[in-house]
Amino acid sequence: MLPFRIIDRIKFIVERQLVKGAGFQLLVVAAFIALISLIGGLLVVPLGESFGDVGSAIWWAFLRLTDPGYLGDDVGTWQRFVSTMLTVSGYVVFMGTLVAILTRWLIAKMADLERGLTPVTLKNHVVVLGWTSQTLPLLSELLNSSGRMRRFLEKHDTQKLNLVVLSQDASAEQVHELRSEPGIGRRARRIILRSGSAIQPDALHRVACLDAAAVIVPSAAHEAGSLVTSDVETVKALLSIAAQARQFQSPLPYVVAEIQDVRKHPVIERAYPGAVEVVAGDATISRLIVQNILHPGLSEIFNELLTAGEGNEIYVRGGESVAGLSLGELASTRPGVIVLGLLRRRGNDWDVRLVAPSDTRIEADDRVIMMARDYSETEPNARLPALPEINLKQARRTARNETPRSQRVLVLGWNRRVPSLVAEFASYRHLDFQVDLVSVVPAQEREQAIDRYVEEFTKVRCHHIEADYMVEGELRRLTPSGYDTVILLSSDRLASGEEADARAMVGYLQLEDILAETSKRPQLIMELSDPDNRHLLYGHQSEMLISPMILSHVLAQVALRRELRAVLDELFTVGGAEIQFRSPADYPLPASVDFQLLEKILAADGEIALGVYRSVPDATGCHLILNPPRKAYLDIQSGDQLVVLCLTC
Repeated sequence: MLPFRIIDRIKFIVERQLVKGAGFQLLVVAAFIALISLIGGLLVVPLGESFGDVGSAIWWAFLRLTDPGYLGDDVGTWQRFVSTMLTVSGYVVFMGTLVAILTRWLIAKMADLERGLTPVTLKNHVVVLGWTSQTLPLLSELLNSSGRMRRFLEKHDTQKLNLVVLSQDASAEQVHELRSEPGIGRRARRIILRSGSAIQPDALHRVACLDAAAVIVPSAAHEAGSLVTSDVETVKALLSIAAQARQFQSPLPYVVAEIQDVRKHPVIERAYPGAVEVVAGDATISRLIVQNILHPGLSEIFNELLTAGEGNEIYVRGGESVAGLSLGELASTRPGVIVLGLLRRRGNDWDVRLVAPSDTRIEADDRVIMMARDYSETEPNARLPALPEINLKQARRTARNETPRSQRVLVLGWNRRVPSLVAEFASYRHLDFQVDLVSVVPAQEREQAIDRYVEEFTKVRCHHIEADYMVEGELRRLTPSGYDTVILLSSDRLASGEEADARAMVGYLQLEDILAETSKRPQLIMELSDPDNRHLLYGHQSEMLISPMILSHVLAQVALRRELRAVLDELFTVGGAEIQFRSPADYPLPASVDFQLLEKILAADGEIALGVYRSVPDATGCHLILNPPRKAYLDIQSGDQLVVLCLTC
């Protein structure tokens, strides 16, 4: 074995001290300063007439090392030479190295602060666990839900909304994204970023989950075939929150969790013993797509009711202040509101009663379901005249005679949502769906994914085609005009939502060119992943669903009003109440009808009028007029349809 050299050992010891941080680095520099001062003092000790003792000589050397201003006071050649060398060493060791260490330490500290590693000291705030494609629209929803947010803050006895977001790596770039988001802008300072993963207990403590009024867990995208899915992370995060609550003997916060696989719902409830609402993201979008197939044009209603911005939303109000009134009496005092029904307690759950008769009495524990343009319209306003009371009869269930029993559906693309989509097709047992699935993903892999998700789908005939719809020749061979519906899915196998949407939009443009050569045009439904792409295809002829915007709206509104999830599940699943389009010829309408009279005529059949779907779009490309003013004449034209809420078989 070769012996170690002394110089190598010294260098190794110095290195081990320097890597320990700024404090140890300063100690090393202080040692060098002391050593240089000692050597400099010893070099001038022989000049006895100038220095009384060794201590004075060392002090003289230290002053020259740290302050070059003393250099002109020295006399004699040797003293000036030693003083000059000390001053030069001072520039290098004392000034240069010391400033470099302190600057580097300060930059590192600033970087740590920007990353958000310090635990927040907040109470009754809202925590969002994860930075995904849904985070920005989710935060925008929360910041813009003024009425609901005010009630939420009053319920938790707090004055100011604070939002805390846990991101894998919080950075200045994300702060810039927050400030650039149209619905956030300057209000970005009300959003606090913290670094960490939702599956790390320390990160959950960093965002003060146990002190939060609500914790929202959006679903994140994962690589295809990964064993660690978003649902696994969600369950781990809920287990960590529950473990921290047991450790600190603290009450569990209210959690809204999104899962991809609806079958994991019981697992979530077992993992988290506190108040939790589960939003099945894949199942929700699949339900909307299938309902859109059954009722073409329904996407405009979804995009109005389930996304932020102008238009109507669904609100749930407590029955305490209106207990004793009937639904009809309540509706007459809210001119800008359409009363859809109520929620009634059934043990620990809710009984959803949409299209309830107008003579139904509201109890204090009930929740009234309303549709309005703004939260303020759901509150009483004595300055507005009351409307005549409408007598909504007991709703009778109607069959979907207008829906063809056999549907040919062409699905272009593949993502994790397809098995859920097939399961949703199978839930409509009175209909026969033939689904052709086109993707570059091997057919065997797709079949296995569907078999694992759907236990029984014999009525749904799935045919797998291995092809790339981006190739025009392969797309033409599919003969898309021969289908009733063509669905373009945004892939989850690409690096980002922008790339996935770019592929879907290029496929759509190619599809339009092919369909322009045929006389028959199928219904086109396009799913996008990036909210920023919603304005790119202006004037498009497809029906567009932007999954992150819809899911972020649902997560935000369920966080603010827990009962809303039961309403949405009832409204957008097979059976129960549904939003449908009806021909005006089915009703005894006069030549000129306003919306108030339309409500009265439909109420006699046990249905709720919601608005009109125009056959010809307006200047903005919109067909839908939802909840128009009561006195507004509808001017129904040929091809227009009525939008109604009714009970279905």
